[in-house]
Amino acid sequence: MALFEFLKLALFAITRNKMRAFLTMLGIIVGVGAVIAMIGIGEGSKRASIAIIRNMGSNMLTIFPGAPGTHTHHGPQALGSAAILKEDDPPLIQRELAESSVHAATPQVSTTRPVVYQNANYLSQVQGTGPEFLQIRGWELEKGRFFTDAEVRGQAKVCVIGKTVQANLFPNGEEPVGQILRIGSLPFQIVGVLEKKGAGMWGDQDDLVVGPYTTVMRKVMGRNTIQRIMVSAHEGEAELAEAEITALLRQHLKVPAQEENPFHIRKQDDIVRMQTEQAGILTALLAVAASISLVVGGIGISNIMLVSVTERTQEIGLRRATGATQHSILWQFLTEAIVLAILGGALGVGVAATAVAILQRAEIPAVVETWAVALGLGFSGAVGVVAGFLPALKAARLDVIDALRYE
Repeated sequence: MALFEFLKLALFAITRNKMRAFLTMLGIIVGVGAVIAMIGIGEGSKRASIAIIRNMGSNMLTIFPGAPGTHTHHGPQALGSAAILKEDDPPLIQRELAESSVHAATPQVSTTRPVVYQNANYLSQVQGTGPEFLQIRGWELEKGRFFTDAEVRGQAKVCVIGKTVQANLFPNGEEPVGQILRIGSLPFQIVGVLEKKGAGMWGDQDDLVVGPYTTVMRKVMGRNTIQRIMVSAHEGEAELAEAEITALLRQHLKVPAQEENPFHIRKQDDIVRMQTEQAGILTALLAVAASISLVVGGIGISNIMLVSVTERTQEIGLRRATGATQHSILWQFLTEAIVLAILGGALGVGVAATAVAILQRAEIPAVVETWAVALGLGFSGAVGVVAGFLPALKAARLDVIDALRYE
């Protein structure tokens, strides 16, 4: 019997009892929809995370004091190594490596302090850095200006604020540039406002106040050493920059050849790679968890097909008596199971697409991956084959006389 005839028989059997067919497919619908949706959420989250990281500067490197593997809340740091990095290290790096791999370098310190303007009080991150900050982070100013080298050298009390700080300190839409805010008890003049950047790996990127590192370090934090160095590499030269900075700092710090580096360099590309690996594992776990529904759906199909074989025993006997072979009976019922599974898979794809659209409207990162759709449909077809084989085999092996006598 031709495949087309098997399909006609399968569709006839399915449409003869629509409610039972739908309930049979329900497990497959839920399973395929869950698999595609979970993969979509995992992939969407991965893309969003990577976009955020790259938005922070894909060619940015951060140099921390301390050997690799030792960490504080500011980054890697070994005991007694806090004074390893000096204020003259960033100019040295930029001067020596400008021709080969480094675009810009600047010292950096950071702390959390109350920021006050008139009656508004807001707890924000305060960063101290140099004028190279905008180049390294790839940011622009929405209004005003950035502070200058002269203001850094003079420990001027000037600052640039992010949009979140502006929204909290100037809720009525006042012009912030030129106003005086207080960081702790120190007055700082606002000279610029940064453009909006949105969420980052470590929270809201717009929730910050940026000032000259000399001012923030000495007058706000009361310390004389920088915490880290931010470096921007030339496009595509992050690996070379890491190697050259390592060699330069080891030479500058006079580190013996047999000793490990007293500093650690973290590249944004390393974070992207780590995030991709973690997201891949999470997506796989979500897909495996969701695929359990497919297994349950397959059991449902197998159960209903066994019931169908029992109900249609006389039909099978008549077909055998009129010349149908065991092979034809096997393929008839196997085709019916496969069609049930694939129809359920197709409906599951529709459910997943709807769910992803709803998530996207709620601004939750999710996508419909073509390969996930193919995987879901392929898996549902495989479930149909596995679930339908035993019932189909049972139908094919029925004795003709016994089948005709069955009531």
